[in-house]
Amino acid sequence: MKIAFIGLGNMGGGMAANLVKAGHQVNAFDLSPDALAKAKVNGCDVFTDAKQAVMGMDAVVTMLPNGKIVEAVYSNDVMNHAPTSALLLDCSTIDVDTARRVNAAAKKAGYNMVDAPVSGGIAAANGGTLTFMVGGTKTAFTRAEPILAAMGKAVIHAGESGAGQAAKICNNMLLGASMIATCETFKLAEKLGLDLQTFYDISSKASGQNWSMTSYCPVPNVGPQSPADNDYAGGFATALMLKDLRLAMEAAQSAGADVPMGARAAQIYEAFDAAGSGDLDFSAIINNL
Repeated sequence: MKIAFIGLGNMGGGMAANLVKAGHQVNAFDLSPDALAKAKVNGCDVFTDAKQAVMGMDAVVTMLPNGKIVEAVYSNDVMNHAPTSALLLDCSTIDVDTARRVNAAAKKAGYNMVDAPVSGGIAAANGGTLTFMVGGTKTAFTRAEPILAAMGKAVIHAGESGAGQAAKICNNMLLGASMIATCETFKLAEKLGLDLQTFYDISSKASGQNWSMTSYCPVPNVGPQSPADNDYAGGFATALMLKDLRLAMEAAQSAGADVPMGARAAQIYEAFDAAGSGDLDFSAIINNL
């Protein structure tokens, strides 16, 4: 299959490389010369013009920083340049309203489109083990599934347009809040004189067990390998967690939902980011509690 990939950042670069490994012809575009050079090494055909990259493609995948950029790229560079037979897949994490608006514009222009944000972080993007939460029609999902499967371990149809973004926002609000609670718990255990490895051995097999503890432990040298073992470098940046929490707060306000735990998590990460920790993995919040 001929696939255009727009947005070759920390996540997109690995995702595009995995499409090549799966046997697809990939036209890659990014504003960064370094990202393009890496994509070329990984087997992509590189382009400095997004409009040219999407011409004649069977599918277009985007992985972009925010909704404003997503809307501009589809309006200016994808629609009316890619053939209407091309499936459009936006894997960015953006607000639900923008996702639905872009999908509606794509439908009006004659395209099938899905919103397919991801969970898993940089390591999963490079390893092809992402989870995709997909919003769109059943027809569009059926077409998207094999493309996304080349980049992930799980591809789940969340519902109609925007449902993928809704699922991602809800998931990451839960993740942000549970990571803070996990960090607070380890801090309390330490102050109460518990050995942290011993506490992990107990809680990871008891009712307090959660993903932030057993798969992504914020304490160095406890549990499986995690960013905590690398001075909180790599992983899922605090700035990205904050972005998702802000989206969740916007969505909650729009939906009239009361989310006090999510709101408090957003406040805590706001302060952590403002203190200059935006590039650290979000589990580094343990050092600020």
